[in-house]
Amino acid sequence: MQEHISRPTESHVPFETAKLDLLMEAAGLDILVATSKHNVQYLLGAERAIFFDYMDALGVSRYLPVVIYPKGAADKAVYIGHRLETHQRAVAPLWVPQVRTEGNGSVDAISQAVGLIKGAGVPMKRVGVEMPFLPMDAGRALSDALPGSEIKDALLVLERLRAVKSPAELSRLKKASELVIDSMIEVIAKHGPGPTKQQLSDALKIAEVNRGVTFEYCLLACGSSHNRAPSAQRWENGDVLSLDSGGNYHGYIGDLARMSVLGEPDSELMDLLAEIETIQRAAFAAVRPGAMGGEIYVAAERELARSSQRDCTDFLAHGMGLVSHEAPRLTATGPIPYDDPDARRPLEPGMVVSIETTMKHPRRGFIKLEDTVAVTATGHEIFGEGGRGWNIGGSARAR
Repeated sequence: MQEHISRPTESHVPFETAKLDLLMEAAGLDILVATSKHNVQYLLGAERAIFFDYMDALGVSRYLPVVIYPKGAADKAVYIGHRLETHQRAVAPLWVPQVRTEGNGSVDAISQAVGLIKGAGVPMKRVGVEMPFLPMDAGRALSDALPGSEIKDALLVLERLRAVKSPAELSRLKKASELVIDSMIEVIAKHGPGPTKQQLSDALKIAEVNRGVTFEYCLLACGSSHNRAPSAQRWENGDVLSLDSGGNYHGYIGDLARMSVLGEPDSELMDLLAEIETIQRAAFAAVRPGAMGGEIYVAAERELARSSQRDCTDFLAHGMGLVSHEAPRLTATGPIPYDDPDARRPLEPGMVVSIETTMKHPRRGFIKLEDTVAVTATGHEIFGEGGRGWNIGGSARAR
């Protein structure tokens, strides 16, 4: 059995305990049970378990990290990890007073966590869990162990807690954004006519990994096609290329899109990208502290209504952080289904928004810009602003 003890202080705990306590009180929760990798990382303020960064399944069960936080009692918090992260936690101790790294699966982890917190003697009548991130076997084990408790969904409590980023989080988001942009520019510059979309996606993965970014995905379209899956389609002279990639830096996601063309862009392409840029800039201008989140859409849609390509152009804004599409949540009609409470709430310094304008032109293809924008005390800051115009394919090869 492994246990590391370190009594928490305000300087050790990586989040605002008072804020979490208020959120739990408003949601009617006595205790919080976090089991998603992203929220466990956030609450621990530590890197994810190395062995399970890419996978969950192991043998006949799965990895299930568990953080238990009793309202108003950070000194009784518990973390249950897997035995394969014992060495990692030994060299980088956690703030959590009780840390056990002897778990062997989902039911085992949740049972150990409940046993420890029962011994702490804290109220457990109303237990908040992450419903989408709690396996059925672990959920049943939790209910069986607490027959007199009400199990409630605490997903939105944790999302509200993460909505305003700390300076350290903002630094990671900025770094992730800049490294993704640098990777895109490198790939575009090194590739002339002939590579397949699959080869371009593979090259972007290598470029991101070489910069210390964990590659997550690459959506790319070229020529007149709107299909963004990596494929055997080739990028040829005169074709536009849209690169939209997500890569994370220590868990924080850089999600951006940039455009390229093989050859010099003609006047029509210049005008089309300029229309997208105008919509993006209008949305940026609405990002400021105190403004209602919905003002971003009002500003963008006002510009979109003036666009000559409004019938084939869409706008989207969503929160960014450890999760793509997190708070602030600004639309209930976007491609990812959720409610839009932040459309009617003021933006706060430290919130981060992804702003994207997508044009599916019937002749010229898929044209898009996506940017990451942070709310600051005086307005906003754009993370990773490079490469906004038409980047010329093969420019490094031509020199």
